Amino acid sequence: MQIFSIHQYDSFWIFLSVSISIPYLASSISGFVAPTRKGPEKLTNYESGIEPKGTTWIQFQICYYMFALVFTVSDVETVFLYPWAVSFKELGLFAFIEVIIFIFILVVGLVHAWRKGASEWRQPPNIGLKVG
Repeated sequence: MQIFSIHQYDSFWIFLSVSISIPYLASSISGFVAPTRKGPEKLTNYESGIEPKGTTWIQFQICYYMFALVFTVSDVETVFLYPWAVSFKELGLFAFIEVIIFIFILVVGLVHAWRKGASEWRQPPNIGLKVG
Protein backbone atom coordinates (compact mmCIF):
# COMPACT_ATOMS: atom_id res chain seq x y z
CA MET A 1 0.00 0.00 0.00
CA GLN A 2 1.42 3.29 -1.09
CA ILE A 3 0.56 6.44 0.89
CA PHE A 4 1.59 8.93 -1.77
CA SER A 5 0.37 8.16 -5.26
CA ILE A 6 1.30 10.42 -8.16
CA HIS A 7 -1.79 9.31 -10.09
CA GLN A 8 -4.15 11.00 -7.67
CA TYR A 9 -2.81 14.37 -8.90
CA ASP A 10 -3.44 13.74 -12.60
CA SER A 11 -6.43 16.09 -12.73
CA PHE A 12 -4.35 18.80 -11.04
CA TRP A 13 -1.57 18.53 -13.63
CA ILE A 14 -4.09 18.59 -16.48
CA PHE A 15 -5.78 21.69 -15.03
CA LEU A 16 -2.41 23.38 -14.45
CA SER A 17 -1.18 22.72 -18.00
CA VAL A 18 -4.45 23.94 -19.54
CA SER A 19 -4.50 27.09 -17.40
CA ILE A 20 -0.88 27.90 -18.26
CA SER A 21 -1.35 27.28 -21.99
CA ILE A 22 -4.50 29.43 -22.42
CA PRO A 23 -2.71 32.84 -22.22
CA TYR A 24 -0.01 31.67 -24.63
CA LEU A 25 -2.60 30.34 -27.07
CA ALA A 26 -4.65 33.54 -26.86
CA SER A 27 -1.67 35.78 -27.55
CA SER A 28 -0.37 33.62 -30.39
CA ILE A 29 -3.80 33.38 -32.06
CA SER A 30 -4.24 37.15 -31.87
CA GLY A 31 -0.77 37.56 -33.38
CA PHE A 32 -1.76 35.43 -36.38
CA VAL A 33 -5.22 36.92 -36.88
CA ALA A 34 -4.48 40.63 -36.31
CA PRO A 35 -3.37 42.68 -39.29
CA THR A 36 0.21 43.88 -39.11
CA ARG A 37 0.11 46.71 -41.63
CA LYS A 38 2.33 49.58 -40.64
CA GLY A 39 1.59 53.07 -41.77
CA PRO A 40 1.98 56.65 -40.63
CA GLU A 41 -1.31 56.51 -38.70
CA LYS A 42 -0.19 53.52 -36.66
CA LEU A 43 3.14 55.10 -35.78
CA THR A 44 1.66 58.33 -34.39
CA ASN A 45 0.93 58.97 -30.75
CA TYR A 46 -2.77 58.92 -30.03
CA GLU A 47 -4.58 59.84 -26.86
CA SER A 48 -8.34 60.22 -26.31
CA GLY A 49 -9.03 60.96 -29.95
CA ILE A 50 -6.80 64.03 -30.01
CA GLU A 51 -3.33 64.35 -31.45
CA PRO A 52 -1.11 65.30 -28.49
CA LYS A 53 0.61 68.66 -28.68
CA GLY A 54 3.40 69.87 -26.46
CA THR A 55 5.36 67.98 -23.88
CA THR A 56 4.10 64.79 -22.28
CA TRP A 57 5.76 65.60 -18.97
CA ILE A 58 2.95 67.46 -17.23
CA GLN A 59 2.20 67.56 -13.55
CA PHE A 60 -1.09 66.03 -12.42
CA GLN A 61 -2.97 67.35 -9.44
CA ILE A 62 -3.07 65.27 -6.30
CA CYS A 63 -6.89 65.17 -6.37
CA TYR A 64 -6.79 62.51 -9.11
CA TYR A 65 -4.69 60.23 -6.95
CA MET A 66 -6.84 60.89 -3.88
CA PHE A 67 -10.00 60.09 -5.84
CA ALA A 68 -8.45 56.80 -7.01
CA LEU A 69 -7.31 55.99 -3.48
CA VAL A 70 -10.80 56.50 -2.01
CA PHE A 71 -12.24 54.27 -4.75
CA THR A 72 -9.64 51.58 -4.05
CA VAL A 73 -10.37 51.65 -0.31
CA SER A 74 -14.10 51.20 -0.91
CA ASP A 75 -13.38 48.40 -3.37
CA VAL A 76 -11.10 46.59 -0.92
CA GLU A 77 -13.75 46.98 1.77
CA THR A 78 -16.19 45.05 -0.39
CA VAL A 79 -13.64 42.31 -1.01
CA PHE A 80 -13.10 41.85 2.73
CA LEU A 81 -16.79 41.94 3.61
CA TYR A 82 -17.94 39.31 1.12
CA PRO A 83 -16.32 36.24 2.78
CA TRP A 84 -17.51 37.47 6.15
CA ALA A 85 -21.10 37.73 4.90
CA VAL A 86 -20.97 34.25 3.39
CA SER A 87 -19.89 32.63 6.66
CA PHE A 88 -21.79 34.94 9.02
CA LYS A 89 -23.65 32.15 10.87
CA GLU A 90 -20.50 30.19 11.75
CA LEU A 91 -18.42 33.15 12.94
CA GLY A 92 -20.51 34.37 15.83
CA LEU A 93 -20.65 37.58 17.85
CA PHE A 94 -16.88 38.18 18.04
CA ALA A 95 -16.55 38.36 14.24
CA PHE A 96 -19.58 40.64 14.08
CA ILE A 97 -17.93 43.08 16.49
CA GLU A 98 -14.68 42.90 14.50
CA VAL A 99 -16.51 43.78 11.28
CA ILE A 100 -18.28 46.69 12.98
CA ILE A 101 -14.87 48.02 14.08
CA PHE A 102 -13.49 47.47 10.56
CA ILE A 103 -16.37 49.37 8.97
CA PHE A 104 -16.03 52.14 11.57
CA ILE A 105 -12.34 52.61 10.72
CA LEU A 106 -13.16 52.75 7.01
CA VAL A 107 -15.96 55.28 7.60
CA VAL A 108 -13.59 57.47 9.64
CA GLY A 109 -11.11 57.35 6.75
CA LEU A 110 -13.85 58.18 4.26
CA VAL A 111 -15.03 61.15 6.34
CA HIS A 112 -11.46 62.39 6.61
CA ALA A 113 -10.95 62.08 2.83
CA TRP A 114 -14.28 63.78 2.24
CA ARG A 115 -13.29 66.73 4.42
CA LYS A 116 -9.96 67.00 2.62
CA GLY A 117 -11.81 67.14 -0.73
CA ALA A 118 -10.72 63.77 -2.10
CA SER A 119 -14.24 62.98 -3.32
CA GLU A 120 -14.52 66.14 -5.41
CA TRP A 121 -13.72 65.84 -9.07
CA ARG A 122 -12.17 69.09 -10.25
CA GLN A 123 -11.13 70.04 -13.72
CA PRO A 124 -7.38 70.59 -14.03
CA PRO A 125 -6.19 74.08 -14.83
CA ASN A 126 -5.20 74.83 -18.39
CA ILE A 127 -1.43 74.51 -18.32
CA GLY A 128 -0.66 75.46 -21.86
CA LEU A 129 -1.88 72.46 -23.81
CA LYS A 130 -3.57 73.64 -26.94
CA VAL A 131 -6.18 71.48 -28.56
CA GLY A 132 -7.12 72.09 -32.17
